[in-house]
Amino acid sequence: MTDYVIAGSGINGLVAASLLALKGRKVLVLERNPEIGGCIRTEEATLPGFTHDVMATTFVLFLLSPAYGVLGPELEKRGLAFAHPEIPTGVLRPDGAHLLLRRDRGANIAAFDALAPGDGQQYSADMQKLGADAPFLFALLGGKLWSWRMAKTIAAEAWRRGPSGLSSFFGAALQPARHWLQPSYSSDLFHALLAPWVLHTGLGPESAYSGQMARVIAFALEAAGAPVVKGGASNIVSAFARLITDHGGEIRTNADVAAVSVDATGRAAGVRLASGADIAARQGVICSMTPAQLYGRLLKDWRGADSLRDEARRFAHGKGNMQIHYALAAPPQWRHGDLGKVALLHLTPGLDGVSKAVNEAERGMLPAEPTICVGQPTAFDPSRAPPGKAILWLQLPEAPRHIKGDAAGKIAAPPDGQWTEEVREAYADRIEETLCRHIADFRSLILARRCYSPADLAAMNINLVGGDPYGGACSIDQFFLWRPLRGTVNHETPVKGLYHIGASTHPGPGLGGGSGFLLANSLA
Repeated sequence: MTDYVIAGSGINGLVAASLLALKGRKVLVLERNPEIGGCIRTEEATLPGFTHDVMATTFVLFLLSPAYGVLGPELEKRGLAFAHPEIPTGVLRPDGAHLLLRRDRGANIAAFDALAPGDGQQYSADMQKLGADAPFLFALLGGKLWSWRMAKTIAAEAWRRGPSGLSSFFGAALQPARHWLQPSYSSDLFHALLAPWVLHTGLGPESAYSGQMARVIAFALEAAGAPVVKGGASNIVSAFARLITDHGGEIRTNADVAAVSVDATGRAAGVRLASGADIAARQGVICSMTPAQLYGRLLKDWRGADSLRDEARRFAHGKGNMQIHYALAAPPQWRHGDLGKVALLHLTPGLDGVSKAVNEAERGMLPAEPTICVGQPTAFDPSRAPPGKAILWLQLPEAPRHIKGDAAGKIAAPPDGQWTEEVREAYADRIEETLCRHIADFRSLILARRCYSPADLAAMNINLVGGDPYGGACSIDQFFLWRPLRGTVNHETPVKGLYHIGASTHPGPGLGGGSGFLLANSLA
């Protein structure tokens, strides 16, 4: 009999399955789609020979995670390899002004000081402070919050800092990005460099704790860059699959879990598939999915979850995400500076531009000037395209889940507010016009374009509700102790032996595999 059944094969499910398999537990991973990997998906989405990561592409959080510390050597034995760009990120404004963040702290300090005297030294001080706070900060961001160990960690920090010092730490940690950037740095271009990164945490520049997340990301990008998996992100999925099966685990695709089987004692005994097949689990069931899927679907007939079912129904989801992929006849030639080696380049007017686009998307509007994140993987992994050719990976993190209108007044909103192919392509044309202003003869380079609206992404992955890639809104009321729900503790559920992981649970979204790691380490 299987020890643990794991429903869902995203990064957290794969991490949990791998760690449990290494412990000698027999695991069974069930995936409702034809392929495992969740948001890690690689396809020849445009033309044969052009390899695109459809959604997730950058693995900086995984490289810095405790999961990688344990599993990295095993995955590398099974073919995992990363390509490491030297320039992880940069920003380009409409007027051509641009700024880069390198993996060299000294070079960054000099560049920021040259831009505005004192900004480099302020950046150095901020990064040094974050480094000093890192043990406590990362314990909070990635540790088991409801635990005696965490209570002792916080108590020790209170003793070390004093009550007012601990209060000051938390006050600064809750600071919005705008309140950190504007008083501390003189350069608007520096603001523009870091403001878009809070979007990749599911936040906006005015969100609580977005300032801390911006600092954490800058620190992480300096430390580990913006690595991609050589040959495509799906190669890490293949490595996980080999690791799991090499240690006696099993993986089944096209296996949609329809219900968790709860026995008379209130314990998870296994699962029932949509096909009607029953699968028993000796020690537990692990579900990597949204609260609505777990409590509203898999536990819909179990009366013990009534209160949580209602809370899960009201679980809020964030902005949608849109992806655009290009196959190009040659690498892009940027009009302003040597930007072709930047791993992830944000195109934005700046801090105010990010705020405006976030506000528009949250109100159901297509942003007039959205933040565009441009990935250039072939610059450091040429295997992604035929010789001499290139691909671009575009992410638009400010997309409405339900369309009420167009902030630019040019694209008609569908009567039912749903994304259509016509709206998707018209909006992608807006993005392409921006690229044409910054890349020489861009349209002549285009061999093919493939777009995925929030609705397309939701159709690909049931957990991307409305195209939200972060497993739910990441606002302070739905994070840390209160993620996934205010009525839950850590990754436990009211059903004994049933556990909840994934982006909807602590420590939240990203490719770090944090919830899978925390749970697997706590299980026998």
